[in-house]
Amino acid sequence: MKKLFSYLSPYYPRMSLGLAIKTVGTVVELFLPWILAHIVDDVIPTGKRPPIFFWGGMMILLSLIAVIFNIIANRMASAVARDTTRRIRHDLFSKVSYLDAAQVDKLSISSLESRLTGDTYNVNHMIGMMQRLGIRAPILLLGGITVTFLLDVRLTLVMVATLPFIALSVFIISKKGIPLFTEQQKAIDNITRVVRENASGVRIIKALGKSDYEKERFDGVNREAIQKEKKAGLTMAATNPLITLFLNAGLAAVIIVGAYLVYYDLSQAGKIIAFLSYFTLISNAMLAISRMFTMLSKGMAGMGRISEVLDIDPTLYVKGESEISKSPFVPADNNTPVVEFRNVTFSFEGRPVLKNISFSLYKGQTLGLIGATGSGKSTLISLLLRIYAPDSGEILLSGTPIEEIPTKQLREKIGVVFQNDFLFADTIRENASFGRDIDEARLNVAYSHAQAEYIDHYAERDEYLLEIKGANLSGGQKQRLLIARALAGEPDLLILDDSSSALDYKTDARLRATLRSEYAATTTLLVAQRISSIAHADLILMLEAGEIIGRGDHNHLLETCTPYKEIADTQMGGMTFADAD
Repeated sequence: MKKLFSYLSPYYPRMSLGLAIKTVGTVVELFLPWILAHIVDDVIPTGKRPPIFFWGGMMILLSLIAVIFNIIANRMASAVARDTTRRIRHDLFSKVSYLDAAQVDKLSISSLESRLTGDTYNVNHMIGMMQRLGIRAPILLLGGITVTFLLDVRLTLVMVATLPFIALSVFIISKKGIPLFTEQQKAIDNITRVVRENASGVRIIKALGKSDYEKERFDGVNREAIQKEKKAGLTMAATNPLITLFLNAGLAAVIIVGAYLVYYDLSQAGKIIAFLSYFTLISNAMLAISRMFTMLSKGMAGMGRISEVLDIDPTLYVKGESEISKSPFVPADNNTPVVEFRNVTFSFEGRPVLKNISFSLYKGQTLGLIGATGSGKSTLISLLLRIYAPDSGEILLSGTPIEEIPTKQLREKIGVVFQNDFLFADTIRENASFGRDIDEARLNVAYSHAQAEYIDHYAERDEYLLEIKGANLSGGQKQRLLIARALAGEPDLLILDDSSSALDYKTDARLRATLRSEYAATTTLLVAQRISSIAHADLILMLEAGEIIGRGDHNHLLETCTPYKEIADTQMGGMTFADAD
């Protein structure tokens, strides 16, 4: 809750004003039953109408004040809840954006989505309700008891005798409810995960006829969530019946004792009427407190999950304290490699992925990576981008350890196309510029170099609006637009992770020729399944089970690496470097 208080602190003045207005509006309500008792016991017996009209008018005036003040206070409470939640959601999204990949893997995307939506929603309700009922309900409860003490101590003692039982019930139930709501949110995380998977894989699900299977899978996590929600709901639902039971028992006792007192002229009928009105106010206050505790349980559980993310410390520290003076991919001399791996080893969740990887790549050179699926090619790129950190070994950029380079400077001069990259529901221009200040001339050059000539066929050209994930583009069109995005930033290091797999051979050949001629000074790293895509690389590494089993240029590997030669024979008929050109 300390985290929540820090978010509420800027709004303390506004909250104080709202609570003051709420207090006035609530206190005014407490006078209404007292005035009613005064009219019944003291004014009506006189038979004079003016005092009746006066006190009746006072009740109307006080009622209007109570309504107006409560409306104003409720609007202010909603504004505070809105603004506080907006800041929480902003900071949470910002934190999620900068989480290390390993931390995202641990928390899971579905859980992060749930925290950004469902948990912040519960926190919003909790903040609003605590301001609306957190002051009103206690005032009605304590104020009502105080006024009833002034009216009749004996009846008040009868009523107050039920309060310890109510308080004990609320405490026990709330203590059990908070962990149950936490479990409920975890179950909702699972629902979010399954829905995301189904939405992403809807085509393959339909193609393989697995709709019924996915329905059953969703039904399973849905039932689990329902069971946990039911358990939490039933636990918290016991609050209202118990409070109602104790309050009604107290009310029955008050009526019995009150009737006895009036019968023996020990009290007045007006006081009993007022007492019953106060008892109704107190009953409503207790029920409001029970609802407040239910929402408080949900909100505290949600805030706990949010704080778990906000309190995460980064694991990929930058050892350098200041920005470097030049691009990390521009070495001081030609003898210093732009990229150097020294005995790099990496494992994921205890499973070895890369083992003792070592190589050097100089400015303007091209490195080709090839290997079976799961051999560690994309992981190597993730280490180079510092998305993950190696378990051991060193990665140096222009002679500087990668952990000493500020992350922003490390990545701003990299152009990268991932194996499973993403296009946004926006224009082609926005997808290519991607929030960078890139002029139209540079974008047109990038489109041309990426062989994305299909853009000229649209009447809107690069103002053509894409659907989410580029669903209205073919696979090859997506890849060419993604390559244009990478080239538009004029990168010093270009990384293409199997980014031409959907291109036909002719387009792929034109793309490779353009990269060789127009980006000869750019250090390039290519990951491919086609040998033709990397045959011209200065250095080719063939990976298998995270280890380098072949190293050299195309012709050298044909002679020394049997697995590479087998792939070449299958794809290219064993062509040499000159043949591939």
